[in-house]
Amino acid sequence: MKSLTVTNSKAHSSSAIPDIADALSNFRLAALLGWQDVAQRYRRSRIGAFWLTINMGVLIGALGLVFGTIFNSPMREFLPFICIGLILWGYYTQIVSEGCTGFVANTDIILQLDIPFFTYILRVWYRNSVILAHNLVIFPVVLLIFWKPIGFSALIAVPGFIFVTLNMTWIALVLAILCTRYRDLIQIVQNIMQVMLYVTPIMWMPDHLPQSASHAMLTYNPFFHLVSVIRNPLLGESVTLLNWIAVAGLAVVGWAFALLLLHKYKARVAYWL
Repeated sequence: MKSLTVTNSKAHSSSAIPDIADALSNFRLAALLGWQDVAQRYRRSRIGAFWLTINMGVLIGALGLVFGTIFNSPMREFLPFICIGLILWGYYTQIVSEGCTGFVANTDIILQLDIPFFTYILRVWYRNSVILAHNLVIFPVVLLIFWKPIGFSALIAVPGFIFVTLNMTWIALVLAILCTRYRDLIQIVQNIMQVMLYVTPIMWMPDHLPQSASHAMLTYNPFFHLVSVIRNPLLGESVTLLNWIAVAGLAVVGWAFALLLLHKYKARVAYWL
């Protein structure tokens, strides 16, 4: 009980921005915790985290053949498309899902140590970014199979990933706060992500839909823009101005809301655990 009191007295004296600044300045702690999460999961495995790569590769191959046949799409175009789409979607889904329990899963640490709350969000982000790096190994293999070249335009995926990181971290932070207070929200978020998988062009290509239907499903779908700023450059396609405006606007509005939420409820998080 004493540790709980100490933690909360310090929380009252800190606002959202100092918390995030402290977490970023001590990023090595979040990286160490995130790396240990991955290492612990595959401690006695010879292949290690590459089991995730193998599982993802099997999934990509199976879904690529099935949906490519259903939509009668050329495998040379469809398999790289679904490959990078599924890899990115797995990354987004895991950050959202683990973001929901970002504080709950670290209850013991939060109640005993005065660590910035954003450190736990960075831990989620880093852990899943390591897994993303492992899974991305599949993409060049798919390109080699079809002798599909990749140009310098692929470098545009780097600023795309920066915008994705800005958005996924504020989403995880908001969900961590809200789901700590309202535990039923975790199930709701998971159901929403399942629905978003089918309305986002991951297992189907935008040109598979009629023009009237695709406009609404793509323009107002934030995950479509988050996927496009990375996937399009890697496939040699251009990122539209709408994609950049959407991810930038989402980051600005989202972080404004996240900072407000963290500032208002930071002192209460430990009581909700």
